[in-house]
Amino acid sequence: MTVNKSKDGSKGINWKMLVGTNIVPILFIVLSAVAIPIAGYSGTYIVREIVTRLGRNTFLVLALLIPVMAGMGINFGLALGAYAGQISMILITDWKIGGPAGMFLAMLISTPISILLGGFAGFLLNRAKGREMITSYILGFFMLGIYQAVVLFAMGPVIPISDPSLFISRGFGIRSSIELGGVRGSFDRLLDNILGVSIQIAGIQIPVFSLLLIAVLCLLIIWFRKTKFGQEIRAVGQDMGVSATAGINVDRTRIISMIISTVLAGYGQLIYLQNIGTMSVYSGADTVALFAAAALLVGGATVNKAGIPSVILGTALFHMLFIVMPAASNRAFGSAVMSEYFRSIISYSAVTLALILNAWNRHKDKERARFGNRANN
Repeated sequence: MTVNKSKDGSKGINWKMLVGTNIVPILFIVLSAVAIPIAGYSGTYIVREIVTRLGRNTFLVLALLIPVMAGMGINFGLALGAYAGQISMILITDWKIGGPAGMFLAMLISTPISILLGGFAGFLLNRAKGREMITSYILGFFMLGIYQAVVLFAMGPVIPISDPSLFISRGFGIRSSIELGGVRGSFDRLLDNILGVSIQIAGIQIPVFSLLLIAVLCLLIIWFRKTKFGQEIRAVGQDMGVSATAGINVDRTRIISMIISTVLAGYGQLIYLQNIGTMSVYSGADTVALFAAAALLVGGATVNKAGIPSVILGTALFHMLFIVMPAASNRAFGSAVMSEYFRSIISYSAVTLALILNAWNRHKDKERARFGNRANN
């Protein structure tokens, strides 16, 4: 919490700075407070939807933390991992391997693809130091074209696909939408199926295993930060020049950070898909990075500093509006279609506002440091 000293020497809260640094989460809290009564949903329904979306999306948002720690900003190339996850999901659907076994196999298949794509992304971003976010954003669109070419033209003629129901009418290339009935809810209800009972709290279905995976990843990130390599990543994020002088291989560290992020994104996309139960093959994965970045920034994170609390809070607040906005816009404007426009506006506005505030705060910090040095001199 930001504090300052009054004239009598006592400490107090610097409300202006506190509001300025947390304007994005405050704005979303205000919007939610306005939209919830208009939507007319019950508290139980809202809590149930938030729990579901936390289990569905949090893993993907957590995948953004390592590049931020490495000073690479928001990894808008997160979609590369999502493409790897979707390719592996297509393959296990064709092989008719469902349930938890199918999910673990899909994770296994996506891992080497994600490592390859993450290494490629890290190599490129090392050639664009200082411009990582815009470079990773464009890279995501570039890889979208390659991914679509693979599933549209290579699957069938080059990559064997035995299930003809997956093809479009010409006999090769994957259909635009695939039902994932074999793996639907296989992680969310894994413990329910083992115990033979539905795990609920106050009538709310809890995706226990998915939440456990998220909790394990949170613990691993906390542990990872304390390791020698984690300290090296943090050092690179703070100052690449000093880190290189200290003997740290900066380029290698940044590449490994991108690989970790991409692999986690592949796993996160698989968790997301098993919760949804259907996969939009050619669209959807390209917006993964945008929504994950927006959720992270809504939680009060910046492009230079982010933590697990920002992930949890941001995911809950960001998706809160997605829950209540359709009904609220339908009641306010008489059209539920408006909710999709709000979805895009909210996503892009959150990212834009957070980036502007981050640049403004950095400028202010430099001014304070400069004036502070003058005062000392």
